[in-house]
Amino acid sequence: MNSLLTDAHQVQHELQQIGDPQRAAHSARFFKTGPGQYGEGDVFMGVTVPQLRQVANRSLTLPLSELEKLLTSSIHEVRLTALLTLVYEFKKADVARQAEIYDFYLAHTHFVNNWDLVDSSAPYIVGGYLADRDRTILYQLARSGNLWERRIAILATAWFIRAGESKDTFAITELLLDDSHDLIHKAVGWMLREVGKSCGQEVEEAF
Repeated sequence: MNSLLTDAHQVQHELQQIGDPQRAAHSARFFKTGPGQYGEGDVFMGVTVPQLRQVANRSLTLPLSELEKLLTSSIHEVRLTALLTLVYEFKKADVARQAEIYDFYLAHTHFVNNWDLVDSSAPYIVGGYLADRDRTILYQLARSGNLWERRIAILATAWFIRAGESKDTFAITELLLDDSHDLIHKAVGWMLREVGKSCGQEVEEAF
């Protein structure tokens, strides 16, 4: 049960074995998969996040080609497992590998397409990579017509907030203040609250 998983098929089989139909039905409702909702058409197996993390920790040797098979899956938990695997690997990787993971992530944002997928990955991969680099890409993402890319932009700044930086959080908040989607309002509010924990006056003066 604790052996390493060596390809995408093994990962998917493992998840299928532990899926729960009742939990899957609940998740489908919770993540708004109905017609016209933000998660329309998404499919669930009914696997808990702790279980996904266990599988992800056993998937750290998968090449990006196999992770791509997982990340492009129609099943929500399979995509989340791929993202968690990337996050875990990113934390341990050297600079060159981190760059590969970051580029891979940005090339596949179309599949990072629900709030939990964004929140579990963007701060660590995008924010972590850009910690000491140019952050122009975040402003491009903030102006995207894709809801999830806009959420990636603001959530990535969580990494900077932990380092005591708020400039980019404020600047991206300005870009997103008039956003029409509630999930962006919630993400912006969340990041401003995080800034406020260490510097509430700064938030009050800015907004």
